[in-house]
Amino acid sequence: MSVSIKRVYEAPAAADGMRILVDRLWPRGLTKDKARIDHWLKEVGPSNGLRQWFGHEPEKWPEFQKRYRAELKANPALAELKALTRKGKATLVYGAKDEERNQAVVLRQLLERGK
Repeated sequence: MSVSIKRVYEAPAAADGMRILVDRLWPRGLTKDKARIDHWLKEVGPSNGLRQWFGHEPEKWPEFQKRYRAELKANPALAELKALTRKGKATLVYGAKDEERNQAVVLRQLLERGK
């Protein structure tokens, strides 16, 4: 299993493999044609409450990770994501500006650990 992460605003590439959008909301200003998303698993994204609480504030990152992992334990969409990524090369696509602190980072860690 090979899983990468990439901002949805970066140009799609053949090396991306299957492109899976892991945001609850569609990225602003982007058409479906331009995004070239193969699967949109909005249910695997953080809840609206958690997303709004986090607000991509770096000091909240450690707590966000804990809360998000707790949400994912009871989320059937995580099993769907795991199944999709087992099929070959996949890229988790997200809209956040922060490339180091976003839900795709947490999801890739979980997938790599097999949890």
